[in-house]
Amino acid sequence: MFAAERRQLILEMVRANGAVSLRELARVVQTSEVTVRRDVRALEAEGLLDRRHGGAVLPGGFTRESGFPQKSHLSTAEKTAIADLAASLVGEGEAIVVGAGTTTQELARRLARVPGLTVVTNSLLVAQALAHANRVEVVMTGGTLRGSNYALVGSGAEQSLQGLRVSRAFLSGSGLTAERGLSTSNMLSASVDRALVQAAAEVVVLADHTKLGADTMFQTVPTELITRLVTDEPPLHDERAAAELQALADQGVEVTVAGPEADAGDGPPGERRPRRDMPLPGQRRTTTTRNGGLGPQLRSASSLSDQASGERARVADLRRR
Repeated sequence: MFAAERRQLILEMVRANGAVSLRELARVVQTSEVTVRRDVRALEAEGLLDRRHGGAVLPGGFTRESGFPQKSHLSTAEKTAIADLAASLVGEGEAIVVGAGTTTQELARRLARVPGLTVVTNSLLVAQALAHANRVEVVMTGGTLRGSNYALVGSGAEQSLQGLRVSRAFLSGSGLTAERGLSTSNMLSASVDRALVQAAAEVVVLADHTKLGADTMFQTVPTELITRLVTDEPPLHDERAAAELQALADQGVEVTVAGPEADAGDGPPGERRPRRDMPLPGQRRTTTTRNGGLGPQLRSASSLSDQASGERARVADLRRR
């Protein structure tokens, strides 16, 4: 493919989707990320798009929201790793809320295996993923259907969440920055997401690395209300994404990074899970936590299981004494 053809295809993908990762562009045009990065720089110089952490977006600073058919094919491997790790945070018998989005839909597919779970959602896709789960109760909000992302929005959805209290809210969005928090491109969606946040004791944001540093029109969750971010490993060259993660951690957000996936040998057939701990470029291992002490804020999937194993060993040792 000639450079002109390649760049035209890149431009069409960005215009269709609003934001596309370099990894995805390289896969579609069948070339290296180095070549794609060069093409993106050239298109940015012409004012046709803007470069953003590990990807490209529409020019003008604010990315627009793409529809479900486009978003469902973007960053699929990253979303799978994030969903695997987020599902491990949910315990038997919990009550949670799950917002709309393709990443939260992936999470819902994994939550079908958690017994005694109650899931409140405004997403038809999340409800559909859990419809046949035997021991999961699904509670849907009211509201008006927004066809572009199959979500219920409006005053009906917001009113149905009043007086609700659950342990965690799992949300996604169009962009995430340390300065502004989670944001989305649609005012009605943002309003319902804020109502979901008010119903939860903790807020867990699910966002792949292409959303780090992206800023969209309507703020949904300010940084100080985000308990944890579950994301994927940014590309090694993407130092700006690593800096954004560190900035979030410095503000008290617990950042958990999902590594590459592997088949789980001791889990159900076909189940996948994060398998390794890879430090982020320039990662700082300790920072100030919410309670003023010192502790690790940038955590990987393996560190969560290591911590639990260490605690069990300590308790066993005390019992032997």
